Amino acid sequence: MKLSAEELLNKFSKSSSHPLEVRRISMMIFDEASEKIREMSNKERKYLEAAALLHDIGYYIDSKGHNKHSMRMVIENGISGFDEREEKIIGCICRYHRGGLPDKNEHEVYSTLEKKDRKIIKRLAGILKIADGLDRGHLNLIKKIHLSYNEENNITEFILTPNTPEFRPDISSAIRKRDLFEIGFKCQSVLKFSE
Repeated sequence: MKLSAEELLNKFSKSSSHPLEVRRISMMIFDEASEKIREMSNKERKYLEAAALLHDIGYYIDSKGHNKHSMRMVIENGISGFDEREEKIIGCICRYHRGGLPDKNEHEVYSTLEKKDRKIIKRLAGILKIADGLDRGHLNLIKKIHLSYNEENNITEFILTPNTPEFRPDISSAIRKRDLFEIGFKCQSVLKFSE
């Protein structure tokens, strides 16, 4: 019998605080991006939610290449409520939360999926990469995220509200990890704090 994403997380992870925070941030970004840049389905939201919870379970095997281990663990274990194709999508979202960009000529699992699924992976993994970068120190420092999309110039602004107004957390990791979001949503992006 397949386990839920939450049950898999509990089985393979020592701590759930970072995955839960990454899920929270991912859902905020997803909802904002779906409303302001490109509408996405509730099913896609469920893919991202599962991937956010499971993106680091590969540490159970090894920290080196943990993102690839996470992908394999999702595909091998399966997740209740998802079919085999959807598990590959979720696994790929986990895989691309760090490291290299998706490549259909080089990456076996990714290459087996249809073009529309590969587009979904780019968008959702792009969101997950930024969310993971915003909780780099595992300190839950971001309270709220608001997106502002300038269609004319094709720029997405991430406006971040920190939990403690007088302390601005280091967001350099999220800035470095915005490449896949920009590819997936075909835009440029800027991360900044609210005034």
